[in-house]
Amino acid sequence: MTALALFDFDGTLCKQDSFTGFMQSAVPKHYFYRKCLKISPQIAAYYLKLYPANRMRPLLFKTVLKDENADQAHIVGQHYAQYLVEHCLNQEVLARLKWHQHQQHQVVIVSASLNLYLQPVAKLLNVELICTQVDDYHQVLTGAYRSADCSCEEKVSRLKQHYDLQAFTKIYAYGNSHEDIHMLKLATHAYWINQKHQLQPFSK
Repeated sequence: MTALALFDFDGTLCKQDSFTGFMQSAVPKHYFYRKCLKISPQIAAYYLKLYPANRMRPLLFKTVLKDENADQAHIVGQHYAQYLVEHCLNQEVLARLKWHQHQQHQVVIVSASLNLYLQPVAKLLNVELICTQVDDYHQVLTGAYRSADCSCEEKVSRLKQHYDLQAFTKIYAYGNSHEDIHMLKLATHAYWINQKHQLQPFSK
């Protein structure tokens, strides 16, 4: 196996923001919105592009899911993963993923989203996974991450921890945002998913 294919998830393989969708699925809606009121200044700043996504995600996770039952969160994640795979994937990008599998390339989802639902997504798609890992203690979510938010430079760092990148003659990468740029730049073949969810070559 001489080729590695790397896929971002939100906005790339998945057409929607799976992270926020999972938060809304994991707890009752009224509870979700009440919790979000506590961090409304940060949420407003995030939408004004004044608060970075790699800080917003951990804050939202902690605010909404701290002290929730970890087993229940995994069950919700299983159902949510099934929904994402059946209804939310970008079919053009999914076709590329399947092409890589047919070519017997090593295929990996590399995402800042959570293992709670990305692990079952990866299993359903029969691919490997590098993502943000959440922490639990005695079956209770602590509200913390077990690993750093897997975005930007962290994507490349985690890839280098898991794979000998020099062993691959070709590295393909697919992304859609500034959080994927570092991963795209290490690829020999890089592709960008634009706002119309269309695949195009990425110019380094």
